[in-house]
Amino acid sequence: MTSPAASEPPTLVLDSTDVAPRLAREFLAKHFADWGIADDYLGRLIVCELVTNAYRHGEGPIVVRLPRDADDGRPVIEVWDAGNSRPVVRPENHAAVSGRGLRLVAEFVRDCWGVRPLAEGGKAVWAKLPGS
Repeated sequence: MTSPAASEPPTLVLDSTDVAPRLAREFLAKHFADWGIADDYLGRLIVCELVTNAYRHGEGPIVVRLPRDADDGRPVIEVWDAGNSRPVVRPENHAAVSGRGLRLVAEFVRDCWGVRPLAEGGKAVWAKLPGS
């Protein structure tokens, strides 16, 4: 007996523009509502930060995927772009006017995030949301 193929996670392809973060937040909010996840604030914050980084520092279209972890069902936010540069958590600098987004993501997801290269080039930055 074969098991049915796992369904593909919700996926959104965005042009790399300044409206991409808003569209990604709306996409995440819709799917979290479909899944019965009432509190989507952290997910919207994280997808916004990751998409903003892809828009500002990546290349090509931006792909947002929302898989669920196979072991515990928790949502994972993945943001892909064609750029080869890797995001870096910057040292704390109270005088900086930007550069805090990835530090916030790392703290909110309790360091359950990472970057992986894509076979076709580019990278996927992912963050697994904490459980309740």
